[in-house]
Amino acid sequence: MLLTLCLFLGSAGAIYFACEYFVNGVEWFGQKLKLGATATGTVLAAFGTALPESAVTFVAVIFGKTPEARDIGVGAALGGPLVLATIAYAVVGVALWYNRRQLQRTDRIIRVDHQRLARDQSWFLAIFVVKVGLGLVVFAFKPLLGVLFLAAYAVYVWREMRSDDSAPEEEVLEPLKLRPTHAEPALRWVVTQTVAALVVIAAASRLFVSQLEAIGTAFALPPHLVALVLSPVATELPETINALIWVRQGKERLALANISGAMMIQATIPSSLALFATPWLFDTPLIVAGAMTTVAIVYLWWLFRRGQVDARWLLPVGLLYGVFAIFVAWHFAG
Repeated sequence: MLLTLCLFLGSAGAIYFACEYFVNGVEWFGQKLKLGATATGTVLAAFGTALPESAVTFVAVIFGKTPEARDIGVGAALGGPLVLATIAYAVVGVALWYNRRQLQRTDRIIRVDHQRLARDQSWFLAIFVVKVGLGLVVFAFKPLLGVLFLAAYAVYVWREMRSDDSAPEEEVLEPLKLRPTHAEPALRWVVTQTVAALVVIAAASRLFVSQLEAIGTAFALPPHLVALVLSPVATELPETINALIWVRQGKERLALANISGAMMIQATIPSSLALFATPWLFDTPLIVAGAMTTVAIVYLWWLFRRGQVDARWLLPVGLLYGVFAIFVAWHFAG
C-alpha cells in the first residue's frame, strides 16, 4: 500500500511537471504554425492532452473481451465530459480567484471572448444531447452514426483553424524551457519539448489511473464507483492541470479554450469508437451522468451568454460532480 501511495503521488507530480513543459511548448508550436491564439488551446493543447483518455476508450471498446471491459470505455466517454464541464471549470474559477492579487487584478472578471465560449457550449450541447439520446434507444444502424461524430469534430477543427484571433498584449509568451536564452527557438526544439512532455503526461496518467484503481480495490470500493467517478477525474487531470497553470500565468483564455476543445473531443471521438464497437445503451448511472453534464453546460452557456463572468460564478458547477458521486455511491451501495 505504501508503494501504491508513493506511485500515486509521484505520478501526479510528474503530470504537473510535464504539463508545465507542455503548455509552454504548445504555445510556441501554435506560434510557429501561425495559428490563431485560441485555436492553440482548442485544437493543439486539447488534442494532445485528450489522447490518453481517448486511448483508454479505444482499448476498452475495441480490444475488450467482456461486456464489463467495454462498459469501461462507455463510462469514460460519458465521465470525461462531466469532469471537464464541472471540476475543470470550477478549478479555473478557484485559481483565478486565489491568484487575483498575484496577477494584479482589481476584479475577478474572466478575460475571455464570452460570446465565442457561449457558442462553443451550444455546439457541444447539441452534439452531447444527440450522444445521450442514442444511448436510450435501440436500432440496427446505430453503429454507422459514429461517423457523424467524427465529421462533427472535423468541422469543429476546421472552424477553429480558420480563426485568426491574436493573444492579448498582457499574455506574454515565456521563453521555451529547453532553450530559455533563445528569443526565437528552432521548430525542432519546440516539437521535441512538446512531444516529450506529452509522452510523460501519457505515461504518468496511465500510472496514476492504475494506482487509483489499486487504491479503490484496497479500500473495497465498488468497481463501478471507481470506473464512473474516480477514473474520469484521473484521466482528465492533464486538462485540469493545464488550465491551472495557464490561469496562474493570467492566461484564462487559453485555459478555457483547452477545456472547451477537450470537451469537443470527448463528445465526439470516444463516442464514435464506442458506437462502432458496443451497443451504446446507458444504465441509470450513465443517464444521470448525461443529465448532470447537460445541466452544467446549460449553466455555463447562460453565464458566458450574459457577458462578464465573475470567477466565483464558476464554483457552483463543480458541485454537480459531487452530486453525481454521491448518487453513484448510493446506487451501488443499494
